[in-house]
Amino acid sequence: MPPPLTHAAAHAVTYRPGTEEDTPFFGAVYMSTRTEEVAQTGWPPEMQAAFLQHQHEAQHSHYGNAYPNSERLVIERGGEAVGRLYLEEFDKEFRIIDIAFLPQARGQGLGEAILRDIHEMASAKGKPVSIHVEKNNPARRLYVRLGFEVKADAGVYDLMEWAPATSE
Repeated sequence: MPPPLTHAAAHAVTYRPGTEEDTPFFGAVYMSTRTEEVAQTGWPPEMQAAFLQHQHEAQHSHYGNAYPNSERLVIERGGEAVGRLYLEEFDKEFRIIDIAFLPQARGQGLGEAILRDIHEMASAKGKPVSIHVEKNNPARRLYVRLGFEVKADAGVYDLMEWAPATSE
Protein backbone atom coordinates (compact mmCIF):
# COMPACT_ATOMS: atom_id res chain seq x y z
CA MET A 1 0.00 0.00 0.00
CA PRO A 2 2.81 2.48 -0.49
CA PRO A 3 1.51 5.71 -1.96
CA PRO A 4 1.79 5.97 -5.72
CA LEU A 5 4.89 7.66 -7.04
CA THR A 6 3.29 10.42 -9.05
CA HIS A 7 4.54 13.68 -7.53
CA ALA A 8 7.37 12.01 -5.61
CA ALA A 9 8.80 10.42 -8.75
CA ALA A 10 9.66 13.91 -10.03
CA HIS A 11 12.11 14.05 -7.08
CA ALA A 12 13.61 10.60 -7.80
CA VAL A 13 11.83 9.26 -4.70
CA THR A 14 11.14 5.57 -4.27
CA TYR A 15 10.03 3.47 -1.32
CA ARG A 16 11.01 0.11 -0.01
CA PRO A 17 9.52 -1.80 2.87
CA GLY A 18 11.44 -1.28 6.09
CA THR A 19 12.80 -4.36 7.83
CA GLU A 20 14.25 -4.97 11.27
CA GLU A 21 17.65 -4.29 9.71
CA ASP A 22 16.42 -0.74 9.03
CA THR A 23 15.70 -0.05 12.71
CA PRO A 24 19.06 1.75 13.21
CA PHE A 25 18.33 3.93 10.16
CA PHE A 26 14.83 4.71 11.46
CA GLY A 27 16.47 5.63 14.75
CA ALA A 28 18.96 7.92 13.04
CA VAL A 29 16.11 9.71 11.27
CA TYR A 30 14.21 10.11 14.54
CA MET A 31 17.27 11.35 16.41
CA SER A 32 18.07 13.86 13.67
CA THR A 33 14.65 15.44 14.18
CA ARG A 34 15.21 15.93 17.92
CA THR A 35 18.92 16.78 18.15
CA GLU A 36 18.51 20.56 18.34
CA GLU A 37 15.76 20.30 20.93
CA VAL A 38 17.74 17.97 23.18
CA ALA A 39 20.92 20.04 22.78
CA GLN A 40 19.13 22.85 24.63
CA THR A 41 19.19 20.75 27.80
CA GLY A 42 22.90 21.38 28.21
CA TRP A 43 23.44 17.69 28.91
CA PRO A 44 26.79 16.19 27.89
CA PRO A 45 26.73 14.80 24.31
CA GLU A 46 26.80 11.17 25.46
CA MET A 47 23.79 11.78 27.72
CA GLN A 48 21.93 13.44 24.85
CA ALA A 49 22.70 10.49 22.57
CA ALA A 50 21.54 7.98 25.20
CA PHE A 51 18.33 9.91 25.80
CA LEU A 52 17.57 10.11 22.08
CA GLN A 53 18.28 6.40 21.64
CA HIS A 54 15.93 5.59 24.52
CA GLN A 55 13.22 7.84 23.06
CA HIS A 56 13.57 6.20 19.65
CA GLU A 57 13.25 2.74 21.21
CA ALA A 58 10.12 3.83 23.11
CA GLN A 59 8.60 5.33 19.95
CA HIS A 60 9.49 2.25 17.88
CA SER A 61 7.83 0.01 20.47
CA HIS A 62 4.75 2.24 20.72
CA TYR A 63 4.29 2.37 16.95
CA GLY A 64 4.61 -1.41 16.73
CA ASN A 65 1.96 -1.90 19.41
CA ALA A 66 -0.45 0.86 18.35
CA TYR A 67 -0.12 0.35 14.58
CA PRO A 68 0.77 -3.29 14.01
CA ASN A 69 -0.53 -3.29 10.43
CA SER A 70 1.21 -0.13 9.29
CA GLU A 71 3.51 0.17 6.32
CA ARG A 72 6.98 1.14 7.49
CA LEU A 73 8.71 2.47 4.45
CA VAL A 74 12.23 3.66 3.82
CA ILE A 75 12.10 6.73 1.61
CA GLU A 76 14.93 6.66 -0.90
CA ARG A 77 16.11 9.34 -3.28
CA GLY A 78 18.37 8.26 -6.08
CA GLY A 79 18.91 4.94 -4.28
CA GLU A 80 19.99 6.57 -0.99
CA ALA A 81 17.88 6.20 2.17
CA VAL A 82 16.79 9.71 3.18
CA GLY A 83 13.69 9.29 5.34
CA ARG A 84 10.91 7.18 6.73
CA LEU A 85 7.17 7.00 6.17
CA TYR A 86 4.89 5.03 8.45
CA LEU A 87 1.37 4.82 7.06
CA GLU A 88 -1.71 2.79 7.91
CA GLU A 89 -4.99 2.42 6.10
CA PHE A 90 -7.99 2.00 8.37
CA ASP A 91 -11.58 1.37 7.29
CA LYS A 92 -12.43 5.08 7.33
CA GLU A 93 -9.10 6.89 6.96
CA PHE A 94 -5.44 6.83 6.17
CA ARG A 95 -3.17 7.71 9.09
CA ILE A 96 0.29 9.11 8.55
CA ILE A 97 1.94 7.81 11.68
CA ASP A 98 5.27 9.38 10.90
CA ILE A 99 7.05 11.07 8.03
CA ALA A 100 10.55 12.38 8.60
CA PHE A 101 13.74 13.04 6.68
CA LEU A 102 17.44 13.24 7.38
CA PRO A 103 18.64 16.87 7.52
CA GLN A 104 20.21 16.82 4.04
CA ALA A 105 16.84 15.83 2.49
CA ARG A 106 14.68 18.44 4.22
CA GLY A 107 13.32 21.54 2.55
CA GLN A 108 13.54 20.13 -0.99
CA GLY A 109 9.87 19.40 -1.63
CA LEU A 110 10.06 15.66 -0.95
CA GLY A 111 7.55 15.75 1.89
CA GLU A 112 5.11 17.85 -0.10
CA ALA A 113 5.34 15.50 -3.08
CA ILE A 114 4.76 12.44 -0.89
CA LEU A 115 1.81 14.11 0.86
CA ARG A 116 0.27 14.99 -2.51
CA ASP A 117 0.62 11.34 -3.56
CA ILE A 118 -1.04 10.24 -0.31
CA HIS A 119 -3.87 12.71 -0.98
CA GLU A 120 -4.42 11.17 -4.42
CA MET A 121 -4.42 7.65 -2.98
CA ALA A 122 -6.90 8.67 -0.27
CA SER A 123 -9.11 10.57 -2.73
CA ALA A 124 -9.38 7.49 -4.92
CA LYS A 125 -10.84 5.65 -1.92
CA GLY A 126 -12.87 8.60 -0.61
CA LYS A 127 -10.99 8.61 2.70
CA PRO A 128 -9.48 11.44 4.74
CA VAL A 129 -5.84 11.50 5.83
CA SER A 130 -4.89 12.25 9.42
CA ILE A 131 -1.63 12.92 11.23
CA HIS A 132 -0.59 14.03 14.72
CA VAL A 133 1.62 17.11 14.46
CA GLU A 134 3.50 18.80 17.28
CA LYS A 135 2.28 22.35 17.75
CA ASN A 136 5.80 23.74 17.23
CA ASN A 137 6.74 21.51 14.26
CA PRO A 138 7.93 23.69 11.35
CA ALA A 139 6.31 21.22 8.91
CA ARG A 140 2.93 22.28 10.29
CA ARG A 141 2.91 25.16 7.78
CA LEU A 142 3.16 22.62 4.97
CA TYR A 143 0.24 20.60 6.32
CA VAL A 144 -1.93 23.71 6.57
CA ARG A 145 -0.93 24.80 3.05
CA LEU A 146 -1.94 21.36 1.76
CA GLY A 147 -5.38 21.60 3.36
CA PHE A 148 -4.95 19.80 6.67
CA GLU A 149 -7.09 21.22 9.48
CA VAL A 150 -6.88 20.75 13.22
CA LYS A 151 -9.51 18.24 14.34
CA ALA A 152 -8.47 17.70 17.95
CA ASP A 153 -6.05 19.09 20.51
CA ALA A 154 -3.96 16.28 21.94
CA GLY A 155 -1.66 18.18 24.28
CA VAL A 156 1.64 18.94 22.58
CA TYR A 157 0.17 17.47 19.38
CA ASP A 158 -2.80 18.40 17.26
CA LEU A 159 -4.66 15.78 15.27
CA MET A 160 -4.80 17.26 11.80
CA GLU A 161 -6.91 15.94 8.96
CA TRP A 162 -7.17 16.43 5.24
CA ALA A 163 -10.42 15.40 3.56
CA PRO A 164 -10.89 14.75 -0.14
CA ALA A 165 -13.20 17.06 -2.03
CA THR A 166 -16.69 15.72 -2.25
CA SER A 167 -18.82 16.11 -5.32
CA GLU A 168 -22.28 17.20 -4.35
